Amino acid sequence: MLRPRHAVIVAYVAGWLFLPVFGVDLKGLPPFSKVSATAYGALFGALIFDTNRLTAFRPRWFDLPIALWCVAPFFASVTNNIGSYHGVYDGLSACLSEIVMWGFAYFLGRVYFSDWEGIRELAIGVFIGGLVYIPLCWIEMRMSPQLHHWLYGYHQHSFGQQKRWGGYRPMVFMQHGIACAMWMTTASLVGVWLWMSGSLKKLYGVPIWVLVPPLIITAVLCKSAGALILLMMGLGTFYWVKWFRNALPLLALILFIPAYVGLRASAAWSGQDLVHAARVFSEDRSRSLQVRLDAENLLTERALQKPAFGWGRWNRNRVYDEKGKDLAVTDGMWVIVLGQTGFAGLAAITIAILLPALLFWRRCPPRWWLHPMAAAGAAFAVLLPMHMVDNLWNAMLNPIYVLVIGGLMALGSGVRRAQTHTYTYPAAPAVPRPMVPRPAMAMR
Repeated sequence: MLRPRHAVIVAYVAGWLFLPVFGVDLKGLPPFSKVSATAYGALFGALIFDTNRLTAFRPRWFDLPIALWCVAPFFASVTNNIGSYHGVYDGLSACLSEIVMWGFAYFLGRVYFSDWEGIRELAIGVFIGGLVYIPLCWIEMRMSPQLHHWLYGYHQHSFGQQKRWGGYRPMVFMQHGIACAMWMTTASLVGVWLWMSGSLKKLYGVPIWVLVPPLIITAVLCKSAGALILLMMGLGTFYWVKWFRNALPLLALILFIPAYVGLRASAAWSGQDLVHAARVFSEDRSRSLQVRLDAENLLTERALQKPAFGWGRWNRNRVYDEKGKDLAVTDGMWVIVLGQTGFAGLAAITIAILLPALLFWRRCPPRWWLHPMAAAGAAFAVLLPMHMVDNLWNAMLNPIYVLVIGGLMALGSGVRRAQTHTYTYPAAPAVPRPMVPRPAMAMR
């Protein structure tokens, strides 16, 4: 019923926003969850209705980081004395999980969103997704996070963690209130770039300047300190680029990530500066960050016992006492990746997330970032490092970002794409066109 590119956008945005937070274990296959269900549906739909587009894909050098990330679990399994047969089986099973969770979305992003118009349409889809969530967020801020319980019969996460600042922060149909706040922040920043660049002036007849402020207000009222800081950083980066025509804040954000990981992994920095800074919000936020940093210390010490390829799956990267009690919460994506796939996997996933932003900066100078056609790519180039910063402490995969990674990797690289598809759409009913005055002969 939709153009293939629009169908992929609707599948991923609607699937991520409304499917339940749940997983069904399948023998020999990755768990069937909202992420895998969306990936299967979008990929199989494209195989059926748009085969030529998929077969036109040609790998390029910048596809290597995501490929290495998808195979990194194999080496983790076969190097952990699991046994020759079981190690290979476990490694292949782990690789399949990463291919479904990361590879499918990346592939579809490369195929459908690696041109300027495609990345702009994806940005508009993200913006619409944020607008759709506004009333749902306000319902849960007033009534408490109940929509997932009302529709699917259970709470997707601890209810107590959603109490903030004398009220509630919404989860809606995401895995946590932090994920919901980051989604609203993402949609807000995309909306600001589309609005201020003139890339999108109206949406369904409504001026975009009417739609963006409520989105920003809702993002703030989601009451997540991390998302609020990233929202201010994103807005500051936008105005920096607008006024100074350079990308220094983006480059600083990109450099912060490997610097943080390197200093924390080597125990050269305790992170206490961040703990003290968190007291600006509340003592609870400061204590929460301290708990995460203490857990990072324990998990890093465990991970460095297998530094090259990690401990693999089955919680071998966790830290337990003599009674089997888990001593460290595993919230940060970087420390989880380091423990499971070692520095090989950590390098692959870090490069895969940050390289698109660097390539965009290299291919499109910042003086063009407020051009109507380039604005969506610029917004995503800023959002990818922000997403990585958030995942330093919160491992919450959002597959829409993986679509963005795939599209932004090839954006502006001259990748050729098939312009035809195998499915013939039904002819639309004829609609009379209004009479438009033709220009005078002298003006031709």
